[in-house]
Formats: sequence, structure tokens, C-alpha cells
Amino acid sequence: MGDGRGIGPEVLLKALAGCGHPGRFIPLIVGCKRLVLAQAESLWPRPAGLPAIVREALRKIVDVTGEDELPPEVAGFDRIRDYLLEREALAGRWAGRAVAEAVELVLAGKAEALVTAPLDKHALNLGGYPFPGHTEMLASLAGGVEVAMLLAGGGLRVVPATTHVALARVPELVTRELILGQCRVIDRGLRRVFGIERPRIALCGLNPHLGDGGLAGSEDLQVTAPAAELARREGLDVRGPFPADTVFVRAARGEFDCVLAMYHDQAMVAIKMHAFGKGVNVTLGLPFVRTSPDHGTALDIAGRGVADEGSMLEALALALACCGARSSGGGI
Repeated sequence: MGDGRGIGPEVLLKALAGCGHPGRFIPLIVGCKRLVLAQAESLWPRPAGLPAIVREALRKIVDVTGEDELPPEVAGFDRIRDYLLEREALAGRWAGRAVAEAVELVLAGKAEALVTAPLDKHALNLGGYPFPGHTEMLASLAGGVEVAMLLAGGGLRVVPATTHVALARVPELVTRELILGQCRVIDRGLRRVFGIERPRIALCGLNPHLGDGGLAGSEDLQVTAPAAELARREGLDVRGPFPADTVFVRAARGEFDCVLAMYHDQAMVAIKMHAFGKGVNVTLGLPFVRTSPDHGTALDIAGRGVADEGSMLEALALALACCGARSSGGGI
């Protein structure tokens, strides 16, 4: 469900309604049951208008609402959302519980894939889940596995080596070991998920113009270039490092299968300029399939019924494709 104050419940239900192929998969919604039911009622005021797949999903919601957390007099979508808007920690608690419960389901073999709606990181932490985002939380719940956060859309695939951390910390966090580990996860993931026999990975430099020979930073001379060489010695097709101002253009034109960027915005600006509203987040390295839309909670438009479900639809489609790819064994 994601954060109940945001557009997660809305795009979730709209995407189910628009998936177009009833019977391709069986949806199981995890979240606050009363909120999801109220959201559905606001989207389809006449019960006869409920799409069959949505109606079926609403019958078996896995409810994460704790006893006495939502008073019975708080009824209807607008009132429930207003209640959550005044209780950020509760919104984060429900969002975190939904993720934890969903991970238990897939690890127990009761579900084959996990598609997550957006959550709010500040609320998540207030709710008792001390993670900077979905990716880190999922890695922990799966047993501390090494993962990569891949964004895919419009033929472009990007991975940030560091994710939800302050920009000032990036240089100390970007190490040869981190880059090499991410290259390994990307190589395995592209083979298993996207069926690419020999993935071409472009390494993006940290500094402008790769540091101009050390004048604008020495990290690319001391860290990214040596890491790329270590990856090539292992047999990985890692190219670069290349300057950030050209590598994404080359990848979008088909020269590379994925770009490993050094920090969050370096990757996100590229993918969102290239495929905003159609991008999908895939967590590589987990022992189960996980995808999500490429946008956030959009609190400013939530509750108005105008959210675009396109990215959630893409996330559902890619999750289905990943389920088929996993038949070769191992995580994605």
C-alpha cells in the first residue's frame, strides 16, 4: 500500500483495474484494510463499477492495522487520510508493517513477487523502522543480502552505488569494494531478469570530467578507475569510468546495458528525464522479485483521484516478467 497519506493506494487500485489481463496473476493487497476499501469506494462510488480483479483483491486484503489504531468513528477515505495526516508516525508504522508482512509472504512462498507503492522515509523512521528507504529495509529483511537499486525505463537502466545518503558522505562511501560488489549484483541481475547474456556495464565517474586529472578531485583516479579494472579482471564487461555528462546519453542510445552511477541524484535525474512516469525500480540481489514505481508519495495531489498509475502499471508488468525469468534459479 505504501504511505496511506499519499497516492500509493490510489495508483495501486488503478493499476490493478488497468492491467487488462485478469487471470495473469492473483493480487494480494497488504495494508490498512479500511483505508484501501475506502479508497476503492472513492474511486468507484457505485459497487457495480468495480473491476473484477479489484473486487477480488479487496476480498482478501492482509490488514496491518493494529487494534485501537483507527477508531471506528473515523470512516470514509477523506477522514481516514486526514487522521493519518495528523499522525505521521502512524502512517510510517503502517507502511513499514506492510513491507515487513509482504516480505514474510514472499519468503514463505505464499507470493511470488512484491510490488511496493511509495513510502515516506521520514514517516517510516518515526514509525519505528530505521531505514533510509525501501531498498535498505528489504535487504535487511531478506537477511542482509547485497542489493542494487536499479531504475529502468525507456531502454535506459541505471543503478546508484550509494542511495539515500547525504551528498557530503558520498566520497567516503564510494570504495573499490562497493563498486565491485555492485557490478557483480548488476551483472547477475541483468542476466537473470532481462535475459542479457553478457551485460555491458558503464561506470560513471564521481567528479566532473573524472576530476580533470586530479584538479577537481582524485576519487576517479584512486577509486573508480581501479574498481573498473578489478571488475574486468573478474570477467565482467565493465567499461569506463566515463564522465556523467555523456555516459547516460550513450547508454540511452544503446551502447551500454546499464550505468552504475555514484550517487542517488546522478542516477535519478537521468532516468526521470528519460522516462518519467514510466520508470520502474527493481531491487536486484533479493531472493524474490521486487519492483515499484519511480515516483514518490505525492502528498500534494493525494486524495484527489488524479494520480497517474502508469509507473505502477509498468512495475506490475516487470514483476510478472521477472517471475518468469527466475525459473533459472537464484535471486534476481
